[in-house]
Amino acid sequence: MNIDYAALTDLYQITMAQGYFDHGMGTTQACFHMYFRNYPFKGGYAIACGLDQLAELVEGYKFTDEDIEYLAGLKAPAGGNLFHDDFLSYLADFRLSVDIDAVHEGTPVFPNEPLVRVVGPILECQLIETPLLNCVNFETLVATKAARVCQAAETPVAEFGLRRAQGAAGGVWASRAAIVGGCASTSNVLAGRLFDIPVSGTHAHSWVMSFPDELTAFRAYAESFPNNCILLVDTYDVEQGVKNAITVGLEMRERGERLMGIRIDSGDLTWLSKMARRMLDEAGLTDCGIVLSNDLDEYTIRSIRQEGVNAMSWGVGTKLACAYDQPTLGGVYKLSCTRPEGSDEWIDHIKISESIQKLTTPGVLDVRRYYDESGRIAGDMVFDTNAAVNVDEVIVDPYDGLRRKKLAGKRYETLLKPLARDGKCVLEEDARSAIAARERTRAGLETLDETQKRLLNPHTYPVGLERGLFDRRSALVSKMRGFA
Repeated sequence: MNIDYAALTDLYQITMAQGYFDHGMGTTQACFHMYFRNYPFKGGYAIACGLDQLAELVEGYKFTDEDIEYLAGLKAPAGGNLFHDDFLSYLADFRLSVDIDAVHEGTPVFPNEPLVRVVGPILECQLIETPLLNCVNFETLVATKAARVCQAAETPVAEFGLRRAQGAAGGVWASRAAIVGGCASTSNVLAGRLFDIPVSGTHAHSWVMSFPDELTAFRAYAESFPNNCILLVDTYDVEQGVKNAITVGLEMRERGERLMGIRIDSGDLTWLSKMARRMLDEAGLTDCGIVLSNDLDEYTIRSIRQEGVNAMSWGVGTKLACAYDQPTLGGVYKLSCTRPEGSDEWIDHIKISESIQKLTTPGVLDVRRYYDESGRIAGDMVFDTNAAVNVDEVIVDPYDGLRRKKLAGKRYETLLKPLARDGKCVLEEDARSAIAARERTRAGLETLDETQKRLLNPHTYPVGLERGLFDRRSALVSKMRGFA
């Protein structure tokens, strides 16, 4: 999509950039990490997403002439121009040179571990903070919601929330994220074209209402779409709608065609779908499926299925595309260390807050994911890539040093993979494909224990710091607090 990512930022990112520029700090090397602090939807995991858009951000990051003209016109509250000419000239020729590593889309991820690591000149790292968070926060949230919905449904889910999504860009990226999370298709034609993802859709109530009667509308639709005929039966009365659909379905059979399904979009979906199934079977249309929609989410779908309904597929809109029950992931982007130009030594930095959960971790960080003998994930260890890892491989709860878990000897992989080098995207095509990411989601969820996938009160997955990193951070906290 054609988005001006340089201008898609908070003003203070640009004011800080001018400050770094003015004080000769622009080339100081820095390391920032993006992570989230709490499980979304009170669940037991999240699904990483938004990295394809982050790659697009890297590829297209540039201040346009219009951006420079706008910034030049901004005034400081006390008078005068907010930005000076030397800095604006610098921005006019600005190009990214950062290195970015990130978890591949579709990977299950957990609180307090980096999803994205950015290393490069501090001025550049600062400028991309806001659009980076905008990409990853929103799409990870929607992909996670989609995974939960698809887990509850067990049969294909179509996403069709565009009409109620947060604007055009929000709708497009939400549709892609829904596919990453596990949805079979989207109603969003633009998303289908842009991302090469499956699209689906049939007709709305207005189709039925525009004809003299429902049966005529159904016959006309079957004539126009004999190979994609799913009839919406609740415009007037569901029972009569099913009867009319049966009439059309039998007529289609005589022509060598098939009524693929009916859709119910209102009322007691459990009661009505059971009635419809009985009517279809009695008419001999046992191969005609039932599609259910109407303000669905994972909890409603689970309840319907627990009452014995076997839907062919589900249409989920508002509560998926808008991540209805949680407005944001709450991911943050924090400085962890700096390295002055010409130096080989990284200097640790931490943020100490009155809230212990906001205490940050120093270092150039990555994540080791350990697996047990059955192939299930056993624990994640955050470690500093520039420091030796203790051979006993103990992870320590970042907020409770007494809670520890030993993972020595288990198979592991490192999660952060190259996304950009020297400001240029290095992701391979497979790593940017929504369909490939959907397969990673499926495979990744299979590595979770069933207790971690519960919709309510899931088991907490162990994520901790490497023991040496925990001790180092604790010592730095004591020093900053004046205790050492």
